Amino acid sequence: MIETDREITRLLPSAELFRYTFVPGSGTPHPVRDPRGHSHNKKLPPPVALDAETWAENRSYLWSIDLFNLGYYWEAHEEWERLWRATGAETTVGRFLKGLIKLSAAGVKVRENSLHGVRRHAASAGEVFADVAAEAGTDSYCGLEFTKLQYAADRAAQLVYKPNYAMGKPVRVFPFLLQPHPLPLSYEA
Repeated sequence: MIETDREITRLLPSAELFRYTFVPGSGTPHPVRDPRGHSHNKKLPPPVALDAETWAENRSYLWSIDLFNLGYYWEAHEEWERLWRATGAETTVGRFLKGLIKLSAAGVKVRENSLHGVRRHAASAGEVFADVAAEAGTDSYCGLEFTKLQYAADRAAQLVYKPNYAMGKPVRVFPFLLQPHPLPLSYEA
């Protein structure tokens, strides 16, 4: 479910947030390649493939939603991409993740002040969500409703954004949150 103008409820509040968010071309250190990067020399275990039935138990998926909702768009993109590779690009779940990757990329493009990039990635995300909804034959998938995801993608493509944001500071640039429903049983209160 996508909520607007609400306090952000973290799905994994015990997970430590990054000290900054990476914005390509901004002067922030690349998280992995730069020795000053927040993830330099950190080897992450491969994520468990996402399953549409057990999504609420997948920490990588829940962590990615937290990152997206908190304005860590590059990091959410990277984590969803790791999950996408583990799940398989040609699966229905893989295509669903591709839509979330594109939506995150739109957030990165906002931070880069690339309106064309925002619109291109958001439109692509909306198309992917429409295709997956038709393929899955259901109104919601992995806890998120397709109509709301498509609304989010459409809204992201149509908004006017501030031209400058404090570099490195995570900032929510979209007026919506990704909020899965029902909340996972493993939800950490």
